[in-house]
Amino acid sequence: MSMADVESYKFGAWTVSLCAGAAMAVAWPVYPLVIRWFRPWAERRGISFHQTHVTPVPRAGGVVLALLFLLAACAAHLWLPVHPDRIGENWGIVVTSLAMFGLGFWDDLRPLGARKKLLGQILISVAACFLVGRIELLRIPFTQEVVSLGWWGIPLTVLWLVAFTNLINLIDGLDGLAGGLSLMLMALLAYVGWSTGAVFPTVEAAALAGGLVAFLRYNFPPARIYLGDGGAYFLGFLTGLLAMRLSHKGTVAAALVAPLFALALPIIDTSLAILRRGLKGLPLFRPDRQHIHHKLLGEGFNQRQTVLVLYGFSLVALLMAFGVFWAGERTAPLFLGVLVLLVILAASRLQFAREWFALGRFLGSTLEVRKAARYALALSQWFELEAERTRCPERMWEEFGFLLRKLGYTRVRLRSPAGQEHVWTAPATPAVPVRRAVVRLPHQGGLELEFEAPESIPERIFDLQTELAAEVWAKALEKCGPVQPLPVARTTQPDPLHERSRATAAPRC
Repeated sequence: MSMADVESYKFGAWTVSLCAGAAMAVAWPVYPLVIRWFRPWAERRGISFHQTHVTPVPRAGGVVLALLFLLAACAAHLWLPVHPDRIGENWGIVVTSLAMFGLGFWDDLRPLGARKKLLGQILISVAACFLVGRIELLRIPFTQEVVSLGWWGIPLTVLWLVAFTNLINLIDGLDGLAGGLSLMLMALLAYVGWSTGAVFPTVEAAALAGGLVAFLRYNFPPARIYLGDGGAYFLGFLTGLLAMRLSHKGTVAAALVAPLFALALPIIDTSLAILRRGLKGLPLFRPDRQHIHHKLLGEGFNQRQTVLVLYGFSLVALLMAFGVFWAGERTAPLFLGVLVLLVILAASRLQFAREWFALGRFLGSTLEVRKAARYALALSQWFELEAERTRCPERMWEEFGFLLRKLGYTRVRLRSPAGQEHVWTAPATPAVPVRRAVVRLPHQGGLELEFEAPESIPERIFDLQTELAAEVWAKALEKCGPVQPLPVARTTQPDPLHERSRATAAPRC
């Protein structure tokens, strides 16, 4: 096809639909095979304390999406009028996106650690700056003034891409949530690409939208497969790249701003997570059970209800994203104000969100909570080392008593679904009003830990310590291999010096 034909080519809506339908048809029968192939990897990796599922689920959904992405790239360059000047950038998108997928998939198979993953994301994003392009101009929405960034465009582009890479991954904690949100994003990008006549981004976004429909068939609660870090990194990074590509000459315009509205849910959730962990003195990349979907599950919603509620919010945000694209970036502040108002109204009707509005009380106890968090983390690290040494549930329970006493608990019960109970009681426990919390450990055969502590311990500190204590006990059990039966039920009362009684025979494992 000649250059004149390329310039005059009108990308038809039927072509977009064909790309999406073909990708869905290809992916639909492939996912069961991938689930079967990667199930042994899932069983070897196990389940972490913070995950919502109770059986091992393969984290290989990104494998099919990455293959569809590569096939769509080849098809676009073979049969569609891709502009010759864009071919180098297109293959730069392919190479860097697949590299980001590889980084995440490596972590799915063998955990790399947060620092190595972040370094890899930065290096791949820097490569994208030179292979694909960078943000060169910044348009201020209020004044419409355009500012040239020069070499500052490189760190801004890296920040943009790394942020997008992690947004999808951080929201991927509930069956169907990340897949559904990614489907909305790809639909938005496909529409933007079709409207602007960008062939390659449109084909890729449409193909991935079709692949995500097939993925949701097996990812909607109860999930049989997850995106994994590979799929989440790939979709997030590609979203950032395509948004840059669809913006006009690198300017932060409507095509670049619109995805930010569609990503309102993960942006809000991630911002709250960073603020929450920072105020508590916890590592920023440390997972917890305080995300919005965890809170909704705690309110009594089941997984399907929770994901549908979050879909509803994301659809509203998606409509605002379309509004920004149709009306232009000048309307972004108006849509942002409407979105903030909706968030405030929604939060005011949820029990767990009301504490967000008590900012003065929340900040007032921050220093005390940070001290308690550092102390609890130090004890948790010690107990994990002890668990590595003993690998025996009975001995670990005795050592666990030392941690519980240091954190100020008066009584902790460990119950099994069969009715067995193991109780730790602090020595010389006074009769005072207590706080109670129950934490289920579904990944350890449905065990339950019931914590009691004096009401003199502030509620925020009690909640923080309870989550850390339950998490470290779950990790300790994982080190023992398969779930062990509870020891013979008895009450353990450690003496103040944490010395085992020499008159009692050591427990056997």
